[in-house]
Amino acid sequence: MSDSPLVLAIDLGGHSARAIVVGRDGGIVAEAGAPIETRRPRDGWVEHDAQQVVRCVREAVDGAARVLGPRIGEVGAAGLATQRSSVVCWDRRDGTPLSPVISWQDRRGADRVSALAGEAGSIRAATGLVLSPHYGASKLRWCLDELPAVRAALDDNCLACGPIASFVLFRMLDERPLVVDPANASRTQLWDLSTGDWSPALLELFGVPRAPLPACVPNEYAFGHLMLGSRRVPLTVCTGDQSAALFAQGTPRPGTAWINAGTGAFVQKVVGDRPADAPRLLSSLVWQDRGSSTYVLEGTVNGAATALVLVREQLGLDPADRAGDTARWLRRQIEPPLYLNGVAGLGSPWWRPDFRSRFVGDGEPWQKIVAVVESIVFLLAVNLQEIGPVDRVIISGGLSSLDGLCSRLADVAGVAVERPTVHEATARGLAWLVAGRPTPWDEPGPMTTFAPEANPPLVSRYRRWHAAMSDGLGYNTNHV
Repeated sequence: MSDSPLVLAIDLGGHSARAIVVGRDGGIVAEAGAPIETRRPRDGWVEHDAQQVVRCVREAVDGAARVLGPRIGEVGAAGLATQRSSVVCWDRRDGTPLSPVISWQDRRGADRVSALAGEAGSIRAATGLVLSPHYGASKLRWCLDELPAVRAALDDNCLACGPIASFVLFRMLDERPLVVDPANASRTQLWDLSTGDWSPALLELFGVPRAPLPACVPNEYAFGHLMLGSRRVPLTVCTGDQSAALFAQGTPRPGTAWINAGTGAFVQKVVGDRPADAPRLLSSLVWQDRGSSTYVLEGTVNGAATALVLVREQLGLDPADRAGDTARWLRRQIEPPLYLNGVAGLGSPWWRPDFRSRFVGDGEPWQKIVAVVESIVFLLAVNLQEIGPVDRVIISGGLSSLDGLCSRLADVAGVAVERPTVHEATARGLAWLVAGRPTPWDEPGPMTTFAPEANPPLVSRYRRWHAAMSDGLGYNTNHV
């Protein structure tokens, strides 16, 4: 918690590291970033260079310090939010990476996960998660099995491994802590919701030793200090990116669904201070301090911006869409094909890591891009249906800038979709937590509201998409 005028929010995503300085009124005072390269060495493998990740975080923080100039002395505390299921191994003596950062999208551990299918129920009961190669356990086991440097470090008692958050804290903070917060620890599928610690049974099941893993601490904690220019600033909050985004407007309201649509898209609804269960969704702990815990039901769409980038590449289009073509194409009145979106594995509510993406019907390249956007909308709508009744949806993240995506979601889901003026939900939510949850925490401008309207052609495509998904999955999806 900080009473200082400014706080620093470090948002480490799949494509970039961002350092954003926020005032106690929620306004952004300074920001800087650095792009992170994504490597796909094999089908289903997604990774980043661990040294580059640290360099990019450092570059972003240094850039924010330069923008701040003389106001740097007003920054009282910092926080870190990272992608939750990405993991890495390193040498605890000096921080040297011993593996790449294996992304949350990576599925190289799928065979190991498949072999544990009989344990899916007990894993779900302990972790709140569906058995999946997207989580960290099978990736850590892969590192132990396949990387000689990791095995050697384990034998020499100098191995550290765990979520990317732990690695960044170790490398960025003066104290070199080896710790992890609940939001990130839980996404390893080795952390027990009921005990708040590593599960001996799950460690044994996945074959991951306890000794190299970080110590479990609350999200709000004295993690250590990092350098912001010449100023030594305490880092007091660490959490996951989606967990932080939930708090972008302050205390989450009951009856609201929160969508953060970036590399992947995530749907969350607060359920209180105890876990709740919906068989085809996740039960997640998003905040824990010494006095409280906050749990959500959560749905996952793996192929959001990632799907658009990959399909644009496949179609010979610029992956970055610098001209804003997608927004323009979404305004056209057309009948696009359907896209069955299994990019990075099909997430909730069907959980099929091997689902094959494909178009149903044909069209021009731009029409196929519209179909990919609609596939994201349809997957989000299915998850909203699973998550239960809501009276509004708040959407943030890079893809929320597409009016055509937001309006289609409102029309299909039949509920108003609201978009904040500032899309930086992760950084804003993280800043609110670091600042001690101040009130008021006002939006810098009015929300844009997309009210649901009758849209028969879109609803018809939604129904046909469900039928095509049923065929692809080999069973009735029991929706719509």
